[in-house]
Amino acid sequence: MKRAGTGGAALELLVHGVGGATPEKMLNDPRTVRITGDDTAAVYRRADDVGADDGAAGTGPADDRHRDAPVPEAYVWSNLTSGNGTRALWLLLLPFMVVNLAHWMRPAARERVRAVRLYGLLVRLAALSLTVLLVAAACEVALDLTAWQCAGTSACARRHSWLGFLSPTASHDGWWSAPGRRLALAALVPTALVGLLWYLSHRTWRAYESQEPLDRAPEPENGPGHTALSRPGFWYGRRLVARLRAAHTAAGLLTVAAAVGAAAVRRDRAAGGPALLDVLGRLLEASLAAGAVATLWVVCRRGRSEHRLDRRLDAHLVHRLPAAALVLLVLTLAYAGWERPGWHSAGRLPGDAAFGALALAQGALVVALAVVARLLHRCPRERASAARGGPATAPAAPACDADVPEGTGAGLRGVSVSRDPGPLAVVLREAPAPRGTGAAADGPPGGPHPAAPEPSGDGPGRNAAGPEADAVAWLERCALHGLGGPAVAMLACALGGVMSGGVAQRVSDWLDGTGTGLAGPPVVLTWQASVIPVLLVVALAVCALLGRQAWLLTRAQETEVLQEYGVQRGDPARTRRIARTRAMATLTDRGPLVVAVVSTATLLLGTGAVVGALGTGRTPARAAESAQPFVHGAAQTAQALGSWLIGLGCVLFVTWGRRAYKDPSARRTIGILWDVGTFWPRAAHPFAPPCYAERAVPDLTWRMATWTRATGGRLVISGHSQGSVLAAAAAWQLEPCDRRRVALLTYGSPIERLYGRWFPAHFGPAALAALHEDIACWRNLYRLTDPIGGPVRLSGEHCGPQVDRPPLADPLAYGRDAAHPLPAPVLGHSDYQADPAFAEERELLLGRLRSQVPVQRV
Repeated sequence: MKRAGTGGAALELLVHGVGGATPEKMLNDPRTVRITGDDTAAVYRRADDVGADDGAAGTGPADDRHRDAPVPEAYVWSNLTSGNGTRALWLLLLPFMVVNLAHWMRPAARERVRAVRLYGLLVRLAALSLTVLLVAAACEVALDLTAWQCAGTSACARRHSWLGFLSPTASHDGWWSAPGRRLALAALVPTALVGLLWYLSHRTWRAYESQEPLDRAPEPENGPGHTALSRPGFWYGRRLVARLRAAHTAAGLLTVAAAVGAAAVRRDRAAGGPALLDVLGRLLEASLAAGAVATLWVVCRRGRSEHRLDRRLDAHLVHRLPAAALVLLVLTLAYAGWERPGWHSAGRLPGDAAFGALALAQGALVVALAVVARLLHRCPRERASAARGGPATAPAAPACDADVPEGTGAGLRGVSVSRDPGPLAVVLREAPAPRGTGAAADGPPGGPHPAAPEPSGDGPGRNAAGPEADAVAWLERCALHGLGGPAVAMLACALGGVMSGGVAQRVSDWLDGTGTGLAGPPVVLTWQASVIPVLLVVALAVCALLGRQAWLLTRAQETEVLQEYGVQRGDPARTRRIARTRAMATLTDRGPLVVAVVSTATLLLGTGAVVGALGTGRTPARAAESAQPFVHGAAQTAQALGSWLIGLGCVLFVTWGRRAYKDPSARRTIGILWDVGTFWPRAAHPFAPPCYAERAVPDLTWRMATWTRATGGRLVISGHSQGSVLAAAAAWQLEPCDRRRVALLTYGSPIERLYGRWFPAHFGPAALAALHEDIACWRNLYRLTDPIGGPVRLSGEHCGPQVDRPPLADPLAYGRDAAHPLPAPVLGHSDYQADPAFAEERELLLGRLRSQVPVQRV
């Protein structure tokens, strides 16, 4: 193959993926030097390439390579998402991360501005409800179960001697034994939890959200392929996270104050209560209500500001709102601790109605979110239907260098554009036919070394039914027909509910032992904990169904594997292993099915739990006492298993998290889900795990921009797995003139398979096609055995070869031959650079890049 020699500097910027990598492994050299960056994330070069940009002569093996070969650089960002095993404790805040994901899963419909804003508002309110639920659960454990019920019961206090000083019997009516003072002291536990969440959010905010991206002028947004990922302030959520942190901190403190003050207010309003305390209680209630209204106003008032680098902080709000809530909490503790003769704790704290109302509010928010999401999703479908009545497409797109009027959408590679310039009038032409019997497959099987395809004109990759059929076909790839966000929000609320209910029930069982002296947690929480075994059975049934489908697909793939490699009678074990790996890789495409079933079951079971709790006022076991013995036994079993399963789940969460942080093999297995969840900015919940992309994307953007402007050279950014998503996001952040000097090489990329389906507003076909048009060129490699990576599904007519290369052979050879004397491994998602196709595609990209001299800026 002819080398890509056109003169000028050439750079290959490598970005690793989920499993992480060392610079020595990425650069294939034991001697590496950090060029820029710190211990958290940095760019490395081989020691012999340090002076390559300055024309300095090296002294090592690098001198012998061809002068036109690109200088490799490695961007290592693994410390942003891994490190000390204690960071696995972030998994306990999983509901916050999941609800933050729902914010970014909205369907793409920019013309419905109000609906888009309403969608974001509903997600932020759902996120706020999760904070209140978490703090309320902590209050239930510390205040109700421990300080109110156990310390107020002689038998329980004797069983747990560390509560003796709070017990009226054990302490002989000591000063701390008064119910109000017990509650005030126990309130330090949920208050400390809120303080810890504030501290973690503030520390990560300074490390991630405060990393300033490249400052540039915003681009016009009237084109159909515009995506918010290209806005200057997209990766700079400093102001919003600070506002939301203040609001959620205030909400948590107000929740603690309400939990402490409710019992005292109820006591003072009873017949014969002190009039002064009654008045103070009413004033306190009004103050707490005003604080709640102010908190809601802050959450509802403003969303993200992405069109510029918003450096303002709303300092008065960020500091005063949590401070005011803290003052109210201190006043409430003083009010509750006031002497009230004859006050004794009995039963539960008044919390049943609060938890029930919170569950109903979350359900209503999810339903409203589903209505808005469906409305947004129908918008492009209506446009596709309207296209049937008029001209199907705009005139043929011009060549890459032709002048294209802004807002027409012309010139986008591989897309057909409706005459209506709406952003989702852009529709993709159909990708190559799905593989074999796998319904979710992504392209034709390839030989050991398939050649790079050339533009095919009106070849078989085109959908003869017209662009409107293509639009509907792509819409079917959107997860859950646009309801992915509401489904994920439902899962977040379910996680919060079952974790709260399970922990409360587990602590209650531990405090009460085998007796029945405690009233236990609110009935709603017990019902929520009891649905965990049922939900687990549903999840196991879905897994069994997927396992059967994988088994059937494995059998169907065995014949195809032999045909592709030209083997008539191969090794059955070898064939079965390749076929099984391909079949298991397709399970990723069944993700929407799993989410749909689990979220639907969660909604139904959660509704049943709330109805059962409010309708009976008793726990499931007691409510079923008059039912058939089998039903009563099932209710008892579900109630008992619920608390144990949530305890086991918390232990497994932390254990798996620690292993994922420390073990690269485990990280490849479950790390992709975590990296997808923490890729997005904290737009809905400030206590979610931090967004590593707010550091990684500016790093890559600054490096690419400064290098191309300084050298005028050719740059190939090469991203594997999650690194390909970071590479694309960084390319979007470049100036348009800088994008023209950059080529993109992705391999094992989830950019369409996961992000395009679940986040259509940001990685939909119009956005990816616009990126394809803006950068110099783009090629994508994938394998049928890869459970994460897949095709991008963009054709490249009018502007060079299409993005996707036919799937790479994996393994490279079926058996032994001269080139592979030992059996070739099945690589799956790893070691794409070991395939000869990788070097071929890199050379093709370098050949298409033109070396340019940077323009002098005034």
